[in-house]
Amino acid sequence: MREAKPWGMLAEFENTQTFYKGCEKIRDAGFSRWDAYSPFPVHGLDKAMGLKRSNLPWIVLICGLIGASVGFAMQTWVATTAYPVIISGKPFFSWQAFVPITFELGVLFGAFGAVFGMFGINKLPTYYHPVFTSDRFARVTDDRFFIAVEAQDPSYDERKTKKLLESAGATHIEQLED
Repeated sequence: MREAKPWGMLAEFENTQTFYKGCEKIRDAGFSRWDAYSPFPVHGLDKAMGLKRSNLPWIVLICGLIGASVGFAMQTWVATTAYPVIISGKPFFSWQAFVPITFELGVLFGAFGAVFGMFGINKLPTYYHPVFTSDRFARVTDDRFFIAVEAQDPSYDERKTKKLLESAGATHIEQLED
């Protein structure tokens, strides 16, 4: 039988104030491999965690521009090369008629970029995570807040990390195994 190795520590908090302060303490202690879980969005939590801005807006912009370019190029090719038909005396390249399709393909590709970019950045789908083994973690969708610190973090020391989480206001701390 394989021996279970420690994955990290899970700390439970009762309210947003202590949870927010706990995130700041973990960030200030120099931890880099940790995460915060809450039942609803907490304003400013990304700042308290020290997270940098997401790359998702750039992914959406690039995908939207690619979609608009594909739409415009496709219509241009069809109207001027593949099926050049004079309609109502208009020239083959009548770009004004291409605007709606160009816009719609830009929006469509941007939406796909947002969905699949979010999946990639958030490493989804995640079928298993060690925090799911905690019975108390089920309350994260109800009324509790949690901070999980990974044992792989360079700053992790079981005793010191537990003491830090206790000083941050955690009501319950448990060791998680992988």
